[in-house]
Amino acid sequence: MVSSLLSIPTSLLRHRYLVRQLTWRDIAGRYRGSAAGLLWSFLTPLVMLAMYTLVFGVMFQTRWTGGAPGQTTASPESHLSFALILFVGLILHNFLSECVSRAPSLILNNSNLVKRVVFPLEILGWSTIGSALFHSAISFVAFFLIYALVQGAVPWTALLLPVVMLPLVVMTLGLVWFLASFGVFLRDIGQVISPVMTLLLFLSPILFPITAIPEALRGYLILNPLTIPVEQARALVIWGLWPDWGQLAAYSVVAVLVAWGGLYWFTRSRPAFADVM
Repeated sequence: MVSSLLSIPTSLLRHRYLVRQLTWRDIAGRYRGSAAGLLWSFLTPLVMLAMYTLVFGVMFQTRWTGGAPGQTTASPESHLSFALILFVGLILHNFLSECVSRAPSLILNNSNLVKRVVFPLEILGWSTIGSALFHSAISFVAFFLIYALVQGAVPWTALLLPVVMLPLVVMTLGLVWFLASFGVFLRDIGQVISPVMTLLLFLSPILFPITAIPEALRGYLILNPLTIPVEQARALVIWGLWPDWGQLAAYSVVAVLVAWGGLYWFTRSRPAFADVM
């Protein structure tokens, strides 16, 4: 098992040049032919942010009572503060959603590579992660710019954001490997991802504070893979607090196990890909 775990970063380092090329090809190909080009990667999250803020912050007058003691977003002039809190959760959700939504068709869309024995198919998962991380980075740039204009100086604890993101990236990578393999044998799985991701959005503390959930039910919310990263990311970049290292450590252990299981399943099932494609 230890050697399998070590093979995850080893594969990335060994094929880093190829991963970089595939990632950039994916990013460039997505916006090729559009007038705005890469600008869409900046505009899309802002449009979604404006829509969710209008619905939940203005129309429904959602109160945000979580985070640092005594801080809320109940007043009309605090809609931008509410938007920033919302934005952090949406960035992480969009990262996970982009990766797992593309995963079931990852091998099917690269069928020409399946019969190439020397081609490391597992790096397709890395390139998917890289593309999604690029869009998340653009979104966080927009977030920090808006935060600086609205709230002033960004908390220094925001420097720890990669520490919170890394376990989510590792877990997502494992899910991508699982779904990419299952997608070859069960084509319907791609149709299930969209409603599942919508369910995860509404069952995680993205559109509402976790304190709005009865305490007896909060334990179930932790089972959502987005809950801990979203809460810890907000603690860093919104409230300027240290993350909960205990929660983060436990999440990291689970993330590594998911990644190991995903790579193990992907490697074991790979020989059968060519037979069903």
